[in-house]
Amino acid sequence: MKKIIITLLFALLASFAGLAQDITGAWNGALEVGGQKLRLVFNIEKTGAGISATMDSPDQNAFGIPVSKATFDGTKLLISITQAGIKYEGTLAGDNITGTFTQMGSSFPMVLSKNAQKVEKPKRPQEPQKPYPYVSEDVTFKNSEAGINLAGTLTLPDAKGKHPAVVLISGSGPQNRDEELMGHKPFLVLADHLTRNGIAVLRFDDRGTGESGGDFSKATSFDFATDAKAALDYLKSRKEIDPATIGLMGHSEGGIVAPIVASQHFGEVAFIVLLAGPGLPGRDIVMMQQKLIGKASGMPNGDLKLAASINKQIFDLIDEIENPEELEKEVMDLFHEIIKDNPEMIPEGMEVGQFIDMQLSQLLTPWMKNFLTYNPVIALKKVRCPVLAINGEKDLQVPPKENLEIIRETLENAGNKNVSTIELKGLNHLFQECKTGLPAEYGQIEQTMSPVALNTISKWIKEQVE
Repeated sequence: MKKIIITLLFALLASFAGLAQDITGAWNGALEVGGQKLRLVFNIEKTGAGISATMDSPDQNAFGIPVSKATFDGTKLLISITQAGIKYEGTLAGDNITGTFTQMGSSFPMVLSKNAQKVEKPKRPQEPQKPYPYVSEDVTFKNSEAGINLAGTLTLPDAKGKHPAVVLISGSGPQNRDEELMGHKPFLVLADHLTRNGIAVLRFDDRGTGESGGDFSKATSFDFATDAKAALDYLKSRKEIDPATIGLMGHSEGGIVAPIVASQHFGEVAFIVLLAGPGLPGRDIVMMQQKLIGKASGMPNGDLKLAASINKQIFDLIDEIENPEELEKEVMDLFHEIIKDNPEMIPEGMEVGQFIDMQLSQLLTPWMKNFLTYNPVIALKKVRCPVLAINGEKDLQVPPKENLEIIRETLENAGNKNVSTIELKGLNHLFQECKTGLPAEYGQIEQTMSPVALNTISKWIKEQVE
């Protein structure tokens, strides 16, 4: 359930034959992605051996990212970003570099210049504007188990007395406290709505993201559960909060994390809300997601079947082999066999070894291995607090019917008497009113979160805490 954005993971050690014109400095460009501009900046410097550089993606809050290879012969600039399957080729003429940005076979024209790109801010009418009719306080709290400090924002209703509260837990991938993506800030909009309705909200930057400490790359859902528990404990320490009415709300992967915390700390969590939370194991989610998104995007049936077959073989190996070195070798050998029969899989300009390394770097991370093999039912069986699980009817990332059904059945069969599962008509994975449900549509939609979803959530929470 990784957020659908262009991944920018780079290193740049460059060599060049000559430097007829000065290539150093910040070169600015923008890609048209999902109906909006994504700014990119190549920061190029001279070194004793040639040139070196980093890349920034300001719209994704990613800066100083290393790149893998670059050359400049006085006219032509080539930058290759191996791990992300990215290549940029351009020709310097005057003050501009005109070229093509390619990722995994998809190409986009991109002109680079020394002038910073001006990108019109997308219309997001639901984003609250200051001054807020409530208290908003930036806070820090400690996860003692992990030995890290986490940073976030606590919003409190502007009324006397102790308030019910909820901790927001983000979806997969490094997210800031607003769960910002595709020009949207879902958690900002959600926190604003809930706080206006008398519910305090704590939202925080994921570990290793924004102002939070820690290393995101080595963490799994179980590590994120300790972060959520630390947030819960922090709320208990605040005099403005009623400790008996603190709940957890998780979106997407956060819908895995919330039940883990509730199952491990019985009696400390007053309720949980699962926003497009998985009920099925990760491998099933990925297989279904790939099929639904591929089909909606017009992917040929033959390609869909091949992708499903490849994924199944890889996931089977991850299920069966515990030794990391053995697993890496087996998956690498499998890729060589697959590519031998399907050479068209390799993007233009990429070597086989580079392609396989890129796949391994994504598939064999601690997070991915845990996500693929973990079954959410394990924690759901132990959850005794009230649960609301909602999905959008057009969610292609966490299909609603299959996941809501297993969540409801698991909770009820385990004896939980307060379970509500709701499929909201016409909404996507972000709970936007949409046409197709495709991730490419997220950024094109002005609405950040449907009022129907917002009101469903706040109404249910108030019923639990009153």
